[in-house]
Amino acid sequence: MGDFRKLEAWQKCQKLVSWVYRMTGGFPATERYGLSSQMRRAAVSVSANLAEGCGRMGDVELKRFVRISLGSLAELECQLLAAKDLQFLQAQDATSILAEVHSIRGMLQSLHRALHSKQHTT
Repeated sequence: MGDFRKLEAWQKCQKLVSWVYRMTGGFPATERYGLSSQMRRAAVSVSANLAEGCGRMGDVELKRFVRISLGSLAELECQLLAAKDLQFLQAQDATSILAEVHSIRGMLQSLHRALHSKQHTT
């Protein structure tokens, strides 16, 4: 795949990381090493695994790392829902960031399908 920075999904993931860091900055101090830390790690994991997969220079490896990114994205979604339920996030903020998570999921699923098709046609 090459330069991960050119991948639109990675660019959106990086924006998501920034968003998560800003939002979790307002969480209670007691969550610094709890939910806040977990959400930050999950968000970074989505983009980092996508970048690592691109750096492997092979479609089979990239496909594997896209799956890992999807797993981290699901983890982040679960954590966002918990933060909303605990009222660490305002409903409007949670709705906006969850919409972005769903958009990124769609992009990653499309990339995974394309890599899967490419792998089976070569």
